[in-house]
Amino acid sequence: MTGLEVAERLARKDSVADRRPLPVARWVAGLRRVVFRSAAILGLLVIWEAAPRLGLVDSTFLPPFSEVAVAWWQLAADGQLLDNTLASLGRSLTGFGLAVAVAVPLGLLIGWYKPVADLLGPLLEVFRNTAALALLPVFVLLLGIGETSKISIVLYACVWPILLNTISAVRTVDPTLLKLARSLDLPPIRLFQKVILPAAAPTVFTGIRLAGAVSILVLVAAEMVGAKAGLGYLVNSAQFNFAIPQMYAGIVTISAIGVGFNQILVALERKFTSWRREQP
Repeated sequence: MTGLEVAERLARKDSVADRRPLPVARWVAGLRRVVFRSAAILGLLVIWEAAPRLGLVDSTFLPPFSEVAVAWWQLAADGQLLDNTLASLGRSLTGFGLAVAVAVPLGLLIGWYKPVADLLGPLLEVFRNTAALALLPVFVLLLGIGETSKISIVLYACVWPILLNTISAVRTVDPTLLKLARSLDLPPIRLFQKVILPAAAPTVFTGIRLAGAVSILVLVAAEMVGAKAGLGYLVNSAQFNFAIPQMYAGIVTISAIGVGFNQILVALERKFTSWRREQP
C-alpha cells in the first residue's frame, strides 16, 4: 500500500468521524425525542389536574391527577396494587403465551397448505366472528370461576389477531422470492426457514402486538365479572365502594402495563426483524 493510499484512507476515516454526532449531541437529540413524544401525555395530565380544580368537571367523579397519584401510592404501599397486578399479569401472560404457541404454527400451516385451509377455514370463520366476551359465560359455566376460565378467555381472544395475521403474512410472501428459492431446490424446511419466516415475521409481529393489547383488555373485563384478585377486580371493587381515586389509580396502572407490554413486543420485533432497513 502506497503512502498516498494510506493518506486517502485516513482522510476518509476523519470525514466519517466528523459526521458522527458527539456524545453530548446524541444525548440532547435523545432528550428532545423523549420530550416531544411525552408532550401529549404531559398535556393530558395537566388538563386532568386543572379541569376538576377549575370546576370544569365534578371533582367527585373525576378527581385531580394529584389525588389519583396519592391513591396509587397508598395502594402500592399497602401491597394491594402489587398483589392485584401480579395476579393479572400471571393470567394475561399465560393466556398470551399459549395463544402465540398455538396460533403461529397453525397460521403457518393454514397459510401454506391449501388442504388445511379448506378443512379448517369454515370452522375458523364461525369462531373468529364470535366476540370473546360474549363467550365469557360459557367459559365460566364449563371451567368455573377460577384461573382456568380467565386464562382460557385470554387465550381465545389472543389467538385470532395472531392467527389471521400469520395466515395473511404467509399468503402474501413475494412470489419472486419463492420462485428463486425453488429454483435452488431448497427443501421445504429450508424454504420455511430462509424465505417464508423472515418475509412473514413483520406481519406476524403485528398480530402479536395486537394480541398483547387484547390480552390485557379482555382479562380486565373478565376480572370485573368474577374474580377475587386482579386489576379488573380492583377497579370494580373501588367503583362499588365509591373509592374513585383508587379506581382511577387501577385504570392508570392498566394503561401503564399495556404501554410497557407493547414496548417489549416492539423491541422483540426489532430484534427478530433486524434484517429490515428502515425506509428514509
